[in-house]
Amino acid sequence: MTEPDNLQPLVQLEQHNLALLFANYLQTLGIEASVVTEAVTETSDNVKQGHTVFCQQDKIAEAKLEFERFIEQPFAQKYQQAAWQHGATVTVNSDDSTLISMFKENFLAHAGGITLIVFALCWLVFLASNLGWAQSLFNTLQFYPRLSVDNFFNEPWRILGPAFFHFSWLHIVFNTMWWWQLGGSIEKVLGKGTLINLLLISAIFSNLGQFFVSGANFGGLSGVVYALVGFTWWYGYLAPEKGLTLSKPLVGFLLFWLVLGFADLLPINMANTAHLLGLLSGCLLAVLRVKLTPNGQN
Repeated sequence: MTEPDNLQPLVQLEQHNLALLFANYLQTLGIEASVVTEAVTETSDNVKQGHTVFCQQDKIAEAKLEFERFIEQPFAQKYQQAAWQHGATVTVNSDDSTLISMFKENFLAHAGGITLIVFALCWLVFLASNLGWAQSLFNTLQFYPRLSVDNFFNEPWRILGPAFFHFSWLHIVFNTMWWWQLGGSIEKVLGKGTLINLLLISAIFSNLGQFFVSGANFGGLSGVVYALVGFTWWYGYLAPEKGLTLSKPLVGFLLFWLVLGFADLLPINMANTAHLLGLLSGCLLAVLRVKLTPNGQN
């Protein structure tokens, strides 16, 4: 093992992913850290790998306190969010038997019940569509061909239905990835009620707007996803102490994607009005949430 220059060993962990997760978190706190892997001999016949977290010497005491908090709840939202924003990749050895279990723990720990239900519903509809039920499902979930009070009361699900229907693999992967990441963070920090309100309000407004612009032939969770982007962006700006933030590069990327859609420079058809109205509704809901909630309570 070669010790990193100017760094001191802090703790050794058996799981590579946990070591990297904690090192990434330390770096977001301004503490230089790295992970070194070495062979650990337990018996003459049993040699396994250990993963040592090193950190800068003048902040070793602070890092120890952070590790005590980390080890109590390593899959807490703030560590997942820090790793996401840090943008580090995790390399897992091919013989790491915990890969699947670690993925499941990370996936489930980040997402609450509402996040997982919507995620699963989108994928069930998509898979069923690819098994031959595409036209019947689209006809069932499609927005109202003609908007009227009678149609709304006869088929109320159509006001939300298009959000759950996706047309391609790229479409659903992009939307559900961001739904899991942002929706999971919002649900964990602010609760199920906030995420449900965001889902309902943004889906209704984005679907209505897209209908008036292009008619009823559209679908996808993109309007809701952009609402989550707008909400996380502005809530993080107005109430940073809650830890619900979205890094500037990610905000820039998603806004740039929105502009490309309006410029008609993408190889796929985009529900641009739904995206824009979703973004605006999310920003507005974040402002209202911060301004109308006393003392920032959940």
